[in-house]
Amino acid sequence: MLTTRRRTAVAGLLAALAVSVTGCSSDSGNSSANDKIKGADSSESASASPSASESADKNAPSFAFPSDITVTVDRKSTGDATKDAILRDLAYAAQARLEAFAKGNGQTVNLNRYFAGYARTYWIDRVAQVKKDGLTVTGHYRYFDFAVTDVANGKAAAVRYCEDQSNAYGKVIKTQKVQKTKPSDDDFILNTLQVAKDSAGDWQVTGQHWKKGDASCVQG
Repeated sequence: MLTTRRRTAVAGLLAALAVSVTGCSSDSGNSSANDKIKGADSSESASASPSASESADKNAPSFAFPSDITVTVDRKSTGDATKDAILRDLAYAAQARLEAFAKGNGQTVNLNRYFAGYARTYWIDRVAQVKKDGLTVTGHYRYFDFAVTDVANGKAAAVRYCEDQSNAYGKVIKTQKVQKTKPSDDDFILNTLQVAKDSAGDWQVTGQHWKKGDASCVQG
């Protein structure tokens, strides 16, 4: 039988995959706050050359998900090399975070590669806590509606994407019992993030904000 603490932890597990790392009350806040980079001129543009983009693709990460986790990434080309590179790495970051929870290891190669600063520290701690609670994740995760909302000097950007957790669940590690939940609009999550380009050319998440049940993400 699950303890009250365990039930609470299970209920909060999937939300943890999209919790704010900005210190804001993001579930009830206005997500538009992250659609611009503070101090940036949105008219600026810095397009990377196609050859640079192609070179980055050759260094794509490899993800090791358990057999009970599947992932779908619906990401379309914008036609802009810089924005496409940003959104490519944003999709990698989403998968890196999921992989970390699935492995119960917040310091995977991929999470360290695609998260930086406070965002990285937050997820290292959060993954450790979820594992300590005896939980992991299972099911199908879908990421869609990727967009770059602002770019500053080719070095920083504001981005957003939607996450569908309608077929994703928490799972008790010891018993392998899947904690299925009743479908609701809250299964669809809007993520708004800040990303920055590191010295290796990867775009890393430095700040993240979320809102469950956002109308721009809810489907079906």
